[in-house]
Amino acid sequence: MCSLQSASLSSFLSNSLRDPLFILESGEVYRNPTEVKMSQIVMPCHANHCGELSVGQLLKWMDSTACLSAERHAGSPCITASVDDIHFEHTIGVGQVVNIKAKVNRAFTSSMEVGITVSCEDLFSSCQWNVCNAFATFVARRTEEGKVQLKQVIPRTQTEQMEYSIAAERRRMRLTHAEIITDLLSSNTAQLECQEYQGAVSAERTRVESVELVLPPHANHQVSTFGGQIMAWMENVATIAASRLCNAHPTLRTIDMFHFRGPSHIGDRLVLKAIVNNAFKHSMEVGVCAEAYQGAGALRHINSAFMTFEVLDKDRKPRTLPRIRPEPVDGKRRYQEAVARKKIRLDRKYIISCKQTEVPLSVPWDISNQMYLSYNNVSALKIMAARSNWMLSSEKNKVSLYTLEENQILCFKVETHVTVPAEQAFHLLSDLRRRHEWDRHYQTQPQVADEDDTIYRVATPCVSKGGKGQDFILLASRRKPCDSRDPYLIALRSVTLPTHPATEDYTRGEVLCAGFSIWEESNAVTKISYYNRATPGVLPYISNDIAGLSSSFYSTFHSCNKYLEENRDSQTVLPPSDR
Repeated sequence: MCSLQSASLSSFLSNSLRDPLFILESGEVYRNPTEVKMSQIVMPCHANHCGELSVGQLLKWMDSTACLSAERHAGSPCITASVDDIHFEHTIGVGQVVNIKAKVNRAFTSSMEVGITVSCEDLFSSCQWNVCNAFATFVARRTEEGKVQLKQVIPRTQTEQMEYSIAAERRRMRLTHAEIITDLLSSNTAQLECQEYQGAVSAERTRVESVELVLPPHANHQVSTFGGQIMAWMENVATIAASRLCNAHPTLRTIDMFHFRGPSHIGDRLVLKAIVNNAFKHSMEVGVCAEAYQGAGALRHINSAFMTFEVLDKDRKPRTLPRIRPEPVDGKRRYQEAVARKKIRLDRKYIISCKQTEVPLSVPWDISNQMYLSYNNVSALKIMAARSNWMLSSEKNKVSLYTLEENQILCFKVETHVTVPAEQAFHLLSDLRRRHEWDRHYQTQPQVADEDDTIYRVATPCVSKGGKGQDFILLASRRKPCDSRDPYLIALRSVTLPTHPATEDYTRGEVLCAGFSIWEESNAVTKISYYNRATPGVLPYISNDIAGLSSSFYSTFHSCNKYLEENRDSQTVLPPSDR
């Protein structure tokens, strides 16, 4: 993650389940009540030809652990609805120990997100390393009384608060994932012609179809096919398809989201189909689906997934792969879709997985990475807001200024209360076109917009005589509360637009993470917190306030309070592109 998340979120994703016990401020020893742990020694029967743990077996263990965690929270049987994208960082060898930890991050109405962390332990060296992180969605099954209403998760630690808050944003991503693929494929950037390569392998050669009879050992304690078993069968046929292209044993690196579209039961015949959709220089994408039928019944679509494989040489480096020649019926469509998904995977890796020092702070915005930029933007603000070690720097006219310094990075928070309903404050503050009415540093123009995200160009005056002003290209992501335990959010971060390059008249500044958190304390009273992670472009505007040499920030937020109260009953009119 190229902003606050580059260190913070990747850190807590890998460490959040590492230490199950916490000492709360009260001195109470706390362990998350939904946490479930599984440890397995990898035996030869679990391994592939290379003596490494089969990914299918690992998926079965992960699904089982996560299901038990979900059921511990729900108090009723649960089924796997989906598993988010998984990236496998390392393989696991025979004789090593797999440690899997799962806990419920957040519960919604009848579904819940379960966070899963997989690590490997070498018994001889006592070394441990992370293998993968995953997020699975489980749904509580109906009981005789009807649909189950899940109880809320109450986060007790800072890490749990972060996970709880960001779970709502991940849920939003799951719901829009298919739309992002469709939009990208309909854009001109995805309409690539299938290139002819000398010596290309026919996709038909890689096609695999296999059938499995669902027997009692394949069923879970609810007498339906174990979700982990279905995923394991899908991984098996995908591996065979990949092997047929490269004539070698491939290594699975990533799995795009598993989404279970329907149940399967004992006695079903599960038809598993796989084919290589496209091959790139060092990787290939295999599409795989599972369909079920009983007797002479029609096929029912159970699941689909896309898996990315590599072939490693003796030095564990990716080998160059033969190219693919699409099959004549749906091959061109699959080929193009694989290109689109690869672009999305690269965008996701660039935005979410990269280290801050490896890339520019501002990421180019386009339709293919919009979802991940928005996720990064909102999540970074939520992580900053969840910090518990803010220090009160000063207070004046009911406006409080807090600072936080971590890893030589300065963040600040300005907090105030207004007698304006939270929803109205949200609408007024999220329209950055009007920010100049209370903040003299802002002159904005909306550029690109949709329902929840708008890009603005912001011009600010120079803070020193004879210097140039600064301008920023900011992505503003707006979020309404998922439920009463969430605030309204307006998250801001810099992006790059090819249509708005830097100019000689302004110095291009960058905002890593900033925005508003708006909490409803009563029908008439709202708490507003403004956060900013100070960058060189922002520091000149706030350094004197933090040092106690100026009170301009207090004046600005006093003006903000006045602006909100004067417009308490006004109707906010969005720009045409924002309607």
